[in-house]
Amino acid sequence: MARIIIADDDEIVGEVACDALIAAGHGAGLLANGTDALNVIKNRKPDLVILDCNMPGLNGLLVLREMRNSIALNHIPVLVLTGRRGNSDEELARFEGADDYMRKPFDPDELVFRVEQMLAKHNRKPAH
Repeated sequence: MARIIIADDDEIVGEVACDALIAAGHGAGLLANGTDALNVIKNRKPDLVILDCNMPGLNGLLVLREMRNSIALNHIPVLVLTGRRGNSDEELARFEGADDYMRKPFDPDELVFRVEQMLAKHNRKPAH
């Protein structure tokens, strides 16, 4: 079971993602803005983070940048789950350090599959 934090200001999207991950046996919590998400990430050190790009306070890419600039957080895998459709949006997210990128609307089963792939890949990496 992985501990996963989801940051998305769309309550329905967040609940669908949370429910799918919990049904797959993971612990998942939902936050509605980037500022709260970053505080929880710093305090709880989750196994994986799912970020929406467009949120009040800090947007998902700013949260991602803060995580990648932090020695304590830069190893945590991040999936960006967003309604942004452009290729340049995905390139920017990956440039900021996203491990994976999914567009909304999304298939909950695909989300679980990708999260589990990311966790497996992360767990195979040697510790620093």
